[in-house]
Amino acid sequence: MTAGATLAQKILIIEDESDIRELLTYNLDREGFDVVGAANGEEAFMALKSESVQLVVLDLMLPDVSGLEICRFIRRDSNLSRLPVIMLTAKGEEVDRIVGFELGADDYVTKPFNIREMILRVKAVLARSKTTPVAGKALRRGPLTIDPEQYEATLDGRQLSLTATEFRLLHHLAAHPGHARNRDELLDIIWGEDKFVTPRTVDTYIRRLREKLGTAGNMIQTLRGVGYRFKKVSEE
Repeated sequence: MTAGATLAQKILIIEDESDIRELLTYNLDREGFDVVGAANGEEAFMALKSESVQLVVLDLMLPDVSGLEICRFIRRDSNLSRLPVIMLTAKGEEVDRIVGFELGADDYVTKPFNIREMILRVKAVLARSKTTPVAGKALRRGPLTIDPEQYEATLDGRQLSLTATEFRLLHHLAAHPGHARNRDELLDIIWGEDKFVTPRTVDTYIRRLREKLGTAGNMIQTLRGVGYRFKKVSEE
């Protein structure tokens, strides 16, 4: 472990292939991260409950449980729901990538991968996940309240479980009601220059936000051939 590792960000690698787990551990350790490994679902659940980690690299195919199930567990747990997840899998089909993002993955990497690119992805996801307060006062849009200083969104007084990226996307759209944003603009604004995602990822995040907003999900409008906008409260 590198010097000063006691203050390093901790990463949990859930991967049953020991050579890949060791490769990631060695290189992330060299970058100054504190790395914890898990070879199966049982070890993964134990680590998630006992370790304070800042990011999870999650293999989709594990011997005892699906990585998708672990991702669902993370997103449904109030203490872990904002934990960034990078899915690592041999499945490279577009449908698998979409399913991964729909379940709450922040990034999706297919094997074999370039270790330098993987490290860049880890750093990019960690940078996006930082809950740095967004400038501005709390926004109230109908039943929805978005407090950028607390990084908290509530619907009819009930707190929504949002990842950092979901929160920034919702806040940006709600802060500009009636203004259309295309997918490329949203990628630049929300994901920034270090993005490894595609415009279709925006669609997945919008779909997830609508699901979490329930009946208020129609406040995020789709403009065919353009992109998305947040509905003005006065609109019918």
